[in-house]
Amino acid sequence: MNLRDRLSRAGTPQNLFLADRSSRRALRDSLDAAARVDVAERLAGRSVLVATGGQMAAALAMIALDGLVRRMVLAPPGMTAEQVPGVLADAEIDLCVTDAGCPFRAALDGLPCIEAADAALAAAPDVQQPTEWVLTTSGTTGAPKLVAHTLEGLAGGINTAAAPDPGTVWSTFYDIRRYGGLQVFLRAILGPSPLVLSDPDEPVREYILRAAEAGVTHILGTPSHWRLALMSTALPHLKARYLRLSGEIADQAILDLLRGAFPEARIAHAYASTEGGVGFTVEDGREGFPAGLVGARTGIEIVVRDDTLHIRSNRTGRRYLGEGAAALADEEAFVDTGDLVERRSDRFFFLGRRSGMINVGGAKVQPEEVETVINGHPRVSMSRVRARPNPILGAVVEAEIVLRSDAAEEADPAALKTAIIAHCRPHLAKHKVPVSVKFVPDLPLTAGGKLLRRAP
Repeated sequence: MNLRDRLSRAGTPQNLFLADRSSRRALRDSLDAAARVDVAERLAGRSVLVATGGQMAAALAMIALDGLVRRMVLAPPGMTAEQVPGVLADAEIDLCVTDAGCPFRAALDGLPCIEAADAALAAAPDVQQPTEWVLTTSGTTGAPKLVAHTLEGLAGGINTAAAPDPGTVWSTFYDIRRYGGLQVFLRAILGPSPLVLSDPDEPVREYILRAAEAGVTHILGTPSHWRLALMSTALPHLKARYLRLSGEIADQAILDLLRGAFPEARIAHAYASTEGGVGFTVEDGREGFPAGLVGARTGIEIVVRDDTLHIRSNRTGRRYLGEGAAALADEEAFVDTGDLVERRSDRFFFLGRRSGMINVGGAKVQPEEVETVINGHPRVSMSRVRARPNPILGAVVEAEIVLRSDAAEEADPAALKTAIIAHCRPHLAKHKVPVSVKFVPDLPLTAGGKLLRRAP
């Protein structure tokens, strides 16, 4: 599989486009542009870092580089100059594809570079080679881990044999240089279908209106992205036929709110990770996932060990890059996802990350479990649960809450705080109930669209 060949074989109609906040590019024009043989010769067989300011340049570079370079590392938004040397060393980078918008371009001094606009014009190689695709983990501290994938593995959850529904236009709140966004990019290119790219500096309202104007029918984001979208008066302009959530726990509250906003749409929540690949997709409108998904199916096996999901499939990452890097999978080729689950009757429910537990006097609390309960209150839009230091217990549970606009305007704050805590008590053990509630105007998200759980 090769992205450029796939587009060429598909015929690439003129209405197949990539669009961002400032431009719209017909992919047919890119494929028909005069090819740069000299650029292709410089790139062939190299280990390349793609470090651009925006997604459009990265998208066009990915199409040109696949099958030409031996390794392609996608620098995500949020990568810092301090992280660059480690990435260059671990991935054995010998050339960079970049542009003037790259926020850490000065850190690339001394490394041979090719402008992204030139790289996008690289001639197709006479002899193609498999390109190793490398994504960074989304850790917010220290050096990111580099996860190596094959294109076949990345596309393993995509039915590439099926033609897209007529009129399909994809979009995503995600950045395509991270795993979730890359999945959408590949769905669009392998479809092929048009793709509308988001912009981190674009207000949610403007992005939704731009997506609606472009005729977006299929759109993806984290539950936090969708909570922000549901706060916007622009959402009714979007005539989506397919909505998908991933990256965080999709609780019943967000699924029900989206069903109310899009009564005719298919609504799915997917389980996937940079290391584990796409695990499964659920479309029954219920939080959690059927117990029947645990076990072996064609091409994938899921098991629960010590209340944690483990995945083995051809969609998982192949390895971590770097000297002395830890093994990505165990001896049986299972990837430990670190995601805790609990079985209730015929269904499993996500509890949160094993690494994110709060210790309240020796008792464990999963922040996501508490947030799921809080988000079920009719006046709550979204919440974040964190540990607050306590001299006796070590820590107690504190909740920050963004209210729905009507509640923020009408409610008595003290009474509403009492009501939300009272709402939690029947659903949570005593040590899990928040001891304090703070109302905030918004909550910070990571570059990947997830709740930022560390400081601030």
